[in-house]
Amino acid sequence: MKISMVYDLVRWEEKALLKAGQDRGMEINMVDVKDMDMDLDAPLPGEYGSVTLQRCTSYYRGLHSTAYLEFKGQKVINDFNTIDVAGNKMLTSLALVKNGVPTPKTSVAASYPTAMKQFSSKFGGRAVLKPVTGSWGRMVALLNDRTAASAVMEDREYMYPLYSIFYLQEFVKRPPRDIRTFVVGDRVIGGIYRYQSDDDWRTNTAIGGRAEKCPITPELEDISIRAARSVGKGVFGVDIMETENGYVVHEVNSTTEFKNTVRVAQVDVPGEIMDYVREGLR
Repeated sequence: MKISMVYDLVRWEEKALLKAGQDRGMEINMVDVKDMDMDLDAPLPGEYGSVTLQRCTSYYRGLHSTAYLEFKGQKVINDFNTIDVAGNKMLTSLALVKNGVPTPKTSVAASYPTAMKQFSSKFGGRAVLKPVTGSWGRMVALLNDRTAASAVMEDREYMYPLYSIFYLQEFVKRPPRDIRTFVVGDRVIGGIYRYQSDDDWRTNTAIGGRAEKCPITPELEDISIRAARSVGKGVFGVDIMETENGYVVHEVNSTTEFKNTVRVAQVDVPGEIMDYVREGLR
């Protein structure tokens, strides 16, 4: 039973997945995407096996290497379309709204002046600005007034062109935490609360947030699966906020970290993922 794992950084998660696969009798070919020779005319080397698990932290490396592997007939988890949608917050929002999954009010602009108009007219002068791609809470800004919004958005307009796509979301009134659930195939295997630190409104554990086990209720399971299905199929981390009107989904992550879930929720995430990969071999 031979598979490949494509990565660009060996984190705790990749080591755990490698061990889980080996414990299941899998022969795993570890492929550093930075060393891949993506020759469109050459055959794919046989050591790739039948299935590739995509684990690149970089959205663009993961997306392009997956496109190449699928072009060569390789099955990749997650597939190109899923990575494409999950890795772009605007595409994720479009998919959630299209499929009736509750999500925060969102508006997108392609220029600083239009974004400022949206900030005032649609969000009442308070909103969250996010880059359409990115993770770990980087460059996510809470804009509390027009002065802050103008300063941040004008600055973004002079950055890399992607940052001139202004993705604005309402600031959701919530407890000082959000929820991340893990969906593998059609199952929710566990979840955590992510509490914001004392000096930051963001909940990402990468910037100091604290994780605790979250019980999976039928309602939480339902919205998690619906969100995952909206984006594609495979393995996901679904980010959810609690509001007075129920749950809302604000992000769906494709190549997600799970160290804290294993630690605090006592869920065998790497084992569940490798079981799902093994099913793909059948």
